[in-house]
Amino acid sequence: MVVKKKAVARPQGATAVKKAPALKDKMTKAQMLTAISDNTGLTKVQVGSVLDELESLVDRSIRKRGVGEFTLPGLLKISTVKRPAKKARKNVPNPFKPGELMDVAAKPASIQVKIRPLKKLKEYAAE
Repeated sequence: MVVKKKAVARPQGATAVKKAPALKDKMTKAQMLTAISDNTGLTKVQVGSVLDELESLVDRSIRKRGVGEFTLPGLLKISTVKRPAKKARKNVPNPFKPGELMDVAAKPASIQVKIRPLKKLKEYAAE
């Protein structure tokens, strides 16, 4: 079953990305919702629901038995990396105190989340 979505009227000039000045302070979630709603013509509630759905998509993509990868096109890629278990080691040279030996504890296998910036995000930081 295909659900049709309502088209939202965009303000004139919203199709082209405008160069806005850099922000001087960090934004709160409420400030972000307000800024996005002002620039897109959506209500704050609609923008909030879009962000909640984005969070849900990321969760479903990287959780256990999920695909293990989520890409926000042009900005970033979130992926999971499986780290194997490490055995305990004894009498390893201590890197902080030369000449001394130390024991290294075992570590269980784990899953880590990696976030890679993509091309557009790197360009934003360089400007």
